[in-house]
Amino acid sequence: MATHFLGDTAVLTGRSLRHVTRSVDTIITTAITPIALMLLFVYVFGGAIDTGTSSYLDYMLPGILLITIASGVSYTAFRLFTDLRGGIFERFQSMPIARSSVLWAHVLTSLAANMISLAVVVIVAVVMGFRSDAGVAAWLAVVGILLLFTLALTWIAVIPGLTAKTMEGASAFSYPLIFLPFISSAFVPTGTMPGPVRAFAEHQPVTSIVNTIRALFTGQPAGSEIWTALAWCAGALIVAYLWADRVYRRKLS
Repeated sequence: MATHFLGDTAVLTGRSLRHVTRSVDTIITTAITPIALMLLFVYVFGGAIDTGTSSYLDYMLPGILLITIASGVSYTAFRLFTDLRGGIFERFQSMPIARSSVLWAHVLTSLAANMISLAVVVIVAVVMGFRSDAGVAAWLAVVGILLLFTLALTWIAVIPGLTAKTMEGASAFSYPLIFLPFISSAFVPTGTMPGPVRAFAEHQPVTSIVNTIRALFTGQPAGSEIWTALAWCAGALIVAYLWADRVYRRKLS
């Protein structure tokens, strides 16, 4: 059974990846907005923002990486919506294919596409002057957190991809996710914010994730922040997966 599932998932992931490679503009578009924001904040606003660090680019890059992921997962919802409306799911139902492999193919495609977009953003950041004191273990930890965050947001994206009534509605869910880093420690210290905004910023998931990645990039101990970040990502992943699986089963019933 497991071999059947893995084989089906591999075949369907290959199909989904081929669709992505035929429209490379989706990956480019995903990276353009974060890169534009990075250029804007560093070269226009950066000089006026006091973060207590020597490089504002180093300070805000973790937030840009999360925005890149939030932008990228909207295409997962779009691809799912397109397949659902195109009758692809019904065709797969008539074939001896593991049902869950259809969703996992889209999820794995999202992971691959987002990792490429993240690599492009990091390369541009390095060209702009980003430097890191992180060792190999710290970089692996950063990649692991970004993968877990991408996985969580992708399963969230599956839900509107299966339930949306219009193409615009399928991808519109990502707007709040893209906006969330702006009300966190991603671009300015939370201590500069007014009371209620500061309280929200300090206790929402993006802040702990950003602080953890920032500490890892600078070679500093992440402390308890890393466990908070992992708990947020794992909690969102579990809830989103169970919800998406339930919606998917209802669609097929």
